[in-house]
Amino acid sequence: MSWLGILLIGFAVTDLTHSVRKVRLLPECVGALVALVSGVLAGLTSGADVVALFVIVAVVLLWGVTVTWGFAHPGPAWLPLTVFVVALSGAVAVSGLAPEASGPLSRWLDSVSLPALSGIDPDRFLLLVGAFGIQLSTGNVLVRLVLKSTGTIHPLANGDMPPTRLKGGRLLGPLERIFILALALAGQVTAASVVVAAKGLLRFPELSSRRDQERIHQLTEYFLLGSFVSWLVALGGFVLLS
Repeated sequence: MSWLGILLIGFAVTDLTHSVRKVRLLPECVGALVALVSGVLAGLTSGADVVALFVIVAVVLLWGVTVTWGFAHPGPAWLPLTVFVVALSGAVAVSGLAPEASGPLSRWLDSVSLPALSGIDPDRFLLLVGAFGIQLSTGNVLVRLVLKSTGTIHPLANGDMPPTRLKGGRLLGPLERIFILALALAGQVTAASVVVAAKGLLRFPELSSRRDQERIHQLTEYFLLGSFVSWLVALGGFVLLS
């Protein structure tokens, strides 16, 4: 599972860097570098591991480039979505071939006295960091890519993306996914479902308004599709960690 965790970390760092500093080629290079360093710290320095790390680096670079192209290119953005799905599926398929992580990361985990990290193995730690990292900026990227690919835009937007005057949703989405994933991992699946239901109840008055029905239908489609994709990202992290 070490390769899978490092791949997720590379994706997460790439998208987080892009959200902070939108400079051409910088995000994917930072993500690839962090993935490479993570592999070295995990003791993955043998012949097969080095090849795997360079494949991961190439995939992370490809992800960053295709995401930039997908948002800049008019029309559907299926290419970055395909890269993400194929890369993740491939990493899961070969996860059994990955050796157990060790090296400096293992020694550091043994020295940490935090209860949350007590007894955790390096492979699990890498997967935890990657799964929670994906919930941050990568989840937003996947939602936007799906909305763009399906032509589902905010009813108040003039282009492919919703207006940027209100940016709280970009923070609420990651917080919601992290909250759901943390509750599910803690065995509180019912509480996680309550969070999902509460979001729908909060938007119900607006979605059920009788005014401007066409805009309401568009807003409902936008809300439902974006929410389901966001929840699917959180559910995917839970499945990987289970």
